[in-house]
Parts: sequence; C-alpha cells; structure tokens
Amino acid sequence: MHLLLSGIVGSVAYGLAGPDSDVDRIGVFAAPTVAFHGLHPPQESVVTTGPDLTLHEAGKYARLALSGNPTATELMWLPDECYETRTGLGERLIGIRTAFLSGPRVRDAYLGYAAQQFRKLAGRDSTVGGRRRSAKHARHLARLLHQGRVLYATGVLEIRLADPEWFRAFGERVAAGALDEAEALVAAAERDFDRIRTPLPERPDEETVERWLLAVRAAHLPPEPRRD
Repeated sequence: MHLLLSGIVGSVAYGLAGPDSDVDRIGVFAAPTVAFHGLHPPQESVVTTGPDLTLHEAGKYARLALSGNPTATELMWLPDECYETRTGLGERLIGIRTAFLSGPRVRDAYLGYAAQQFRKLAGRDSTVGGRRRSAKHARHLARLLHQGRVLYATGVLEIRLADPEWFRAFGERVAAGALDEAEALVAAAERDFDRIRTPLPERPDEETVERWLLAVRAAHLPPEPRRD
C-alpha cells in the first residue's frame, strides 16, 4: 500500500470539534498495479477504529468522488493544516478536484446524506445519550445542507465553517425537541437548490479523472527488468 493523500476530516476540519470529539482521518492509497491481475484483487478499503481511519484504493476513491460522496470529496478541499500526507500524485489529485464535480450529483448527494441524518433524528430516543446523538445528527444535517448549497452555487467546497457556534446551537435546539426546525431547514435547502443557477457542469470530467488514475497505475508498475 502506497499512501498518496491523507488528512484529518470531520468535526476537526469543520471547526465543530469539542473536547470529546473523535479525530477522523481519510486517505487514498495505491495498490501495486500487478495485484489487480491476480486471483485475489487488492482490498479496496481499509477501515479502522481507534484511530478512526478510512483509506480507499485510488480506483474506489475516484468512483466515490465522482458520485458526489461528501466525505470523499472533502479530502481534496481540506485546509492545508489538515493534510498529513501529500505526495506528488496526491497534489495532482487536489489539482483536478473540480473535475469530479457535477451539478446533479452534488445536489443529490448532499440532499441525500442530509435526509439520512433527518431520518436518524426522527427515530431518536430521549435518553442523555440519545440527545447527544441527536445533536450530532442535527449538526451534520445543517453542515451538509450548508456545504452542499455553497458548493452548488459557487463550485467551491467550504470545509472550515465560518460560524461553528450556529451549528452547535442548532444541534442543541433540535436535540431538545425542535425537530420541525430541522425539517424546515431541509425544505429551505431543497428550494434553494431549485432556484440556484449552478456553475457546475451537468456531468463530471471523467477523462481528466481517468488520466490521473492511469498515472497512478503507471507509477505503481514493477520496475523494468535489467537487460544486460
């Protein structure tokens, strides 16, 4: 496994971390190219807890990011201080980050993931732990809607939130029972997506992404044998 790009994502990157927050990391790695031709292809993802780390093989990562997956996408837009590994191919990945974007996929992905958070809120329990989880889900819902709208409107993914206290307060209000506030936020976001004229293309630039992935594969071929 050759790590190409990795960094700290999640609440730390957003500016929402509290004293008990986990530190989440995500990265992209390249497997040896010849390994894809054997009986047992390389593992596409490696996920660990303690530390919380998710690594995706370059091909899988590219497919996730092309689908608009928010967590995969944010790795290419992190503040500089959040990166922990940046190789040459990782820098090239950051350099083509807009090639992964398309208006329909951004809309569907961010609204879809926010809807998942809302469903978790709707099934919340009233215990202390349940309220804590509800506040977290509500923060994620609001953060996804905000980032998705900004990305859809400007073509730029805002990772570090300008007003993290608003998101914390929103989470606490929803956890205390204001589920209708979360529902209204989702409805407002849907209306915004309908009215915004996005600069994003209808489809991502798969040719550019393909060139990067082929460069990764070429860089991880075995060395040419010596010819004496």
